[in-house]
Amino acid sequence: MLALSVYAPDFPGPKPTPMSKATRNRLINAIVFFAENTDCCGKIKLFKLLYLLDFEHFKQTGKSVTGFEYQAWKFGPVPVDLMEEWEDLGPDLARAVCIVPQRVLDFERMQVEVLPGVEFDSDDFTERQLSIMRALAARYKNTYSPQMIDVTHEQNGAWDKVWQDGRGSHEVIPYALSITDDALDREGFLKVASQQAMYQSALEAARINAGA
Repeated sequence: MLALSVYAPDFPGPKPTPMSKATRNRLINAIVFFAENTDCCGKIKLFKLLYLLDFEHFKQTGKSVTGFEYQAWKFGPVPVDLMEEWEDLGPDLARAVCIVPQRVLDFERMQVEVLPGVEFDSDDFTERQLSIMRALAARYKNTYSPQMIDVTHEQNGAWDKVWQDGRGSHEVIPYALSITDDALDREGFLKVASQQAMYQSALEAARINAGA
């Protein structure tokens, strides 16, 4: 299975570290939630819903939900680790969802479907996280991926500031861009993010030392 990364906002801090089991479970359940609660949930739509979830939660708390690092690609923000895993799902994710072809008008796209018997588990989420997820699912329930592109390509949004007409192609989108420069609590949220990144690095170092 791929080693997935935690966020890296634009402040000095440790390199992204492998995703913890709790964060991985939260990611899988977020995918299950959006696949169950939105229509036509293909790759692009899912990626954008996860991006909106992570950046809105960071804006409110200084922390992401899934732990992903996003890059600016032409069609929008991309969680690169999930993009790489897409063609060969990890065993845990493959036990929850499958990716199946679906005909839409004159083309075929790959849709995320929840496997029979799999139920969304809310235990790993805070009420704030669940509230953001429910709001996104309700707002974009019937939205196709082309319209989702318009949402994440908002002028002066985080993706737009990095993309810069292609000059920032495949560059990391800092989570800190979700917080406006004049936000009263900006420094406090960035401090929380820095502490969280250091905590994750310390956990990973302890895990490596324990296995040595």
